[in-house]
Formats: sequence, C-alpha cells, structure tokens
Amino acid sequence: MDPILIGEILAGLMFVGVIGVLMLGFPVAFSLAGTALIFGLVGMWLGVYDPSNYGSLFGRYIGLMTNEVLVAVPLFVFMGVMLERSGIAEQLLLTMGKLFGNLRGGLGLSVIVVGALLAASTGVVGATVVTMGLISLPAMLRAGYDPKLATGVICASGTLGQIIPPSTVLIFMADILSGINAQVQMEKGNFAPEPVSVGALFAGAIIPGLLLVALYALFMIFKAITDPKSCPATPVPPEEKSGLFREVVVALVPPLLLILAVLGSILGGIATPTEAASVGSVGAMILAALRWKLSPAILREAVISTATITSMVFIILFGAAVFSIVFRMMGGDNLVHEFLSSMPGGAIGATIIVMFIMFLLGFILDTFEIIFIVIPITAPVLLALGVDPIWLGVMVGVNLQTSFLTPPFGFALFYLRGVAPPRVTTGMIYKGAVPFVLLQITGLLILFIFPDLITWLPRLIY
Repeated sequence: MDPILIGEILAGLMFVGVIGVLMLGFPVAFSLAGTALIFGLVGMWLGVYDPSNYGSLFGRYIGLMTNEVLVAVPLFVFMGVMLERSGIAEQLLLTMGKLFGNLRGGLGLSVIVVGALLAASTGVVGATVVTMGLISLPAMLRAGYDPKLATGVICASGTLGQIIPPSTVLIFMADILSGINAQVQMEKGNFAPEPVSVGALFAGAIIPGLLLVALYALFMIFKAITDPKSCPATPVPPEEKSGLFREVVVALVPPLLLILAVLGSILGGIATPTEAASVGSVGAMILAALRWKLSPAILREAVISTATITSMVFIILFGAAVFSIVFRMMGGDNLVHEFLSSMPGGAIGATIIVMFIMFLLGFILDTFEIIFIVIPITAPVLLALGVDPIWLGVMVGVNLQTSFLTPPFGFALFYLRGVAPPRVTTGMIYKGAVPFVLLQITGLLILFIFPDLITWLPRLIY
C-alpha cells in the first residue's frame, strides 16, 4: 500500500482515537500527547513517521512560554478572579435587580446586563455562570420566575465571556491564527501579510457580542409581553428608592472605568494586550481594596486560582503540540485539505462543515481543547480558500459559545446544575437553554450573512 495513504489513514484514526480516549475521561493534555505518541510508534513501525520530528517540540515549548501575547492570559484570569472575590459581581446583580425591578422581566434584563459587564471585566465563563447562579437564581425563583426561563437566561448570559473581550479564548485564537495566516500568505507569495493581532480580534468580537446581548434582551422583553407570569415585576420598596441612584453609580462606574481602561487602551493602540492586562489586574486589586475586600487570604486564593487555570490551559496547549506534529507529519494536513476542498460550495461549504464539527465537539471537549486541536488542522485550508482570519476567529468563538449552552452536554448547564437548588431539575435547565441556543444560532446566521458586522470595526481601527 502507498505509504502516503497509510499515513493519512493513521492520521484520521488518530483524530477519532483521541476523541474516544477523551470520552473515557482521561486527562486532556495527557490524552492528546499519549495518543499521538502511540500512533507515532505505529507510524514508525510502518515507516510513515520519522521520530526526529519530536525535536521541534523543545523550540515550540520555549516559544509558547516566552510569547509576550500569551503572558496576557494569566493576567486577565487574575483580574477576573479578583473581581469575583471582591464581590463586585454580587453588587452589580443586586443593584441592577433594583434598577429594573419595576419592569416585568426586569430581573432577567438585569442578569443579561450584568453578564455582559462581567464578560467584559473577566472573560472567565465558568466563574460567571456559578456566581450569577448563586446570587440571581434564588432571587428570580423567589420573585415567581419560571425556573426554565431563569436558568436559561443565567446560562446564556454567563457564557458571554467566551466572545466579549477580553476573552482568553480570543487571545489564544489570535496567536494561533496569526502564525497560520502568515504561513498561508507566504505560500501565496504575500511576504508582508496583515497581522492577526489580539486587538483586531477583540475589535471584531465587540459587535457580535453586543448582538447576542440584544437578542437575549429582545427575547426577555418578548416573554414579558406574551407570558408575563413567567417573569413578574419585583417592585423596589419605597424606602430603598431614595439611595438607588447613588447605589447604581457606585456599582456601575468602577467596573465600567476598568473595562474602558483595559479595552480602550488595546483598541486605541495605546497598550499591548499584555500591558492592558497588567493595568486591569492592578485595577481589580484597587477596586477590591476600596471595597475592603483585599486581604492576604483573598490575594492568596486569587493567585492559586489563577495559577491553576493557567496551568491547565497551557498543559493542554503543550499536549496539543505533540498531537499536531504527529498528525501533520503523517499526512493529516493533506487529508483535511482534500476533504474540505472537495466540499460543495467552496470556502462557504468548507467553513460550514468545520463549524458543524466544532459544534459537535463542543459537547464533549472544552473550548481550549477544541481550538488547540481543530484550528491548527483546519484553519490553513480555510485561509487558503480565502476566508478572513478575523471573521473565522470570531465565528469560531460564537459557535463554541453555542455548544457551551446546548443540552445535554453544554458545560454551562453543568456549571449551573452544580449550584441550583434541588427543586430546579436538570430537565428544567435543559428546556430553559433551548430558546437561547436558537438565539445563538440566529446570531451565527446573521454574522454569516453579514460578515462586515465582524470585519468592519477592525478595518476602521487598524
């Protein structure tokens, strides 16, 4: 048999094999590297893989550890954890609940607004869903909200951190796409390609993020009009109205100033993402100190949590590097190129297929696992077919956010299940998520039909 064909078959089997191993529950990073090593040994035995390819791993690991852009990741994670520990999320939820309380659906609208603000402040999905589930779900249930609607809006709003800057997912996406785009453009003869920067991807994600917020809010207003019993008003007692304006200012202004300082400095070209993340981390500590919430114990918790999350992400990235080398050197690139290039519809058809595969993988894999495995394999083909890298990165982010919500495996649903009271059943959480999944798909279709919603702002700024 042709050695090239044998290598491509092994590469295809390796991709299927790693999914199977992950479904068995083995740790992700070790599953990626271990599966790749096993198939690499089989490839060596069959004469289709050269083990000297592993020699490039050292340089790749050093490059990842010294990459200045990726230094922003632990800083943004620390900023999010510190804001969570400082009680700013709790104050925002309670204050917004009072502000919108006189409206039917007001509590739901407050959850959406706070979800967007926390997304722009933290970029940590799991922590946002859990925080809002602990604080707002009991309040919504006490107010007489339909449990399905309450859990749906909390899960959807909590996942906005996946796409609204400063999303850590977008930082990694920009780093991966930047290298791939440079390589593809050089192969086309363009030796001075436009860089795919973190700032450009952040700019591209702003309008899609606001679009999703608008879709959620319109759905909540629709429910308030057509089914008022599902989301009754929660009027504020007269004695609490007098100081409400000051309470709103105190709750809103600090995080808004922090968001403007961080995102504004990146989009305005004043600071790099890493520099802006440093400012954000210091700003989060200042806000915690002003609220008398900054103590050695809280600082220690935040640092440990940051180290844990960052280590988890980077060890997955290291494992994915082993997988990527074996997959590509055995001919996996050619296999993917032939498969996607043969799709009807050209670049559009290939993009739809990749998006669908990522959506399905979102049921069983975490976002970072998907982008570290699938993007390096599929993006070279899509970019060679003429797909805009900024558009692709944002579309992948929104797509994976959708799979985060989709029953029965959506991660956000599991996060909320862990903190929801026993009377809120898993079935209620699943049913509540369905309308928001449909809204997410609607948002994806809008972005697919009108790509300028993603690419306009980066073009304007950069």
